[in-house]
Amino acid sequence: MIGKLFAGRGRRLPRGTVAGQPYARAEALTVRLGGRTVLRGVELTARAGEVLALVGPNGAGKSTLLAALAADLPAAGGAVHIDGRPAGDWSAPELALRRSVLPQSAALSFPFTVAEVVRMGRAPWAGTPAADADEGAVAAAMAATEVAGFAGRPFSALSGGERARVALARVLAQRAPLLLLDEPTAALDLRHQELVLGICRERAAAGDAVVAVLHDLGLAAAYADRAAVLHDGVIAAQGPPAEVFTAELLSRVYRQPVEVFGHPRTGIPLVMPHRDP
Repeated sequence: MIGKLFAGRGRRLPRGTVAGQPYARAEALTVRLGGRTVLRGVELTARAGEVLALVGPNGAGKSTLLAALAADLPAAGGAVHIDGRPAGDWSAPELALRRSVLPQSAALSFPFTVAEVVRMGRAPWAGTPAADADEGAVAAAMAATEVAGFAGRPFSALSGGERARVALARVLAQRAPLLLLDEPTAALDLRHQELVLGICRERAAAGDAVVAVLHDLGLAAAYADRAAVLHDGVIAAQGPPAEVFTAELLSRVYRQPVEVFGHPRTGIPLVMPHRDP
């Protein structure tokens, strides 16, 4: 049924990506919600072959920026470009071929099985030559996220962490060149946090542009090529985590004194709250 919504429509298929090439851009982006300005003049680029982490305190505008990059929220000012065109120039089916979105939480009202939920990610490709890869894409996505063992279980019967991994499997099965992930590790245990961020790195290595909202600064430092630190609706700093994750900046943005030091083996920045002995 879902596939029929996409089948039979004229769609421009995505081009191949080139490492380092901008795939999505926010240019002087301003977003207003409920009469309040949530983002102001944001400049951001998601590049093929990179993981970009959006970090910052609650209410900084991270999820709003992710939704705007997905063209799910309108811009009150500025513009969003995806795959070389203004986001509004793409039809909904064409957008679905170019970007996949993982929301903070996944809820379904109907008793779909895990396999059926993951297969929904293939709907945008119905009626295209890529539809021949549906079964392989679904199987690979479930294997990568370690959900194949309960493919036949109802989605509604899963734990929060299991649902999160199934939702990610749907995104991976979609095989869009731009992955937009809102707190993909929030409901996961330590092992599966590492699994999910490892998948992000693999997708970037394969040429995708990956943008993830993360609260864990340690994970962002370990897995992201670049990080954008949001504060009160603007980007306070962006660049490699080793450059932008400074004690001064993070203490100011989070309004919590922190210490930043390099891991003794890898040198990756570790961020710790400052605590008196």
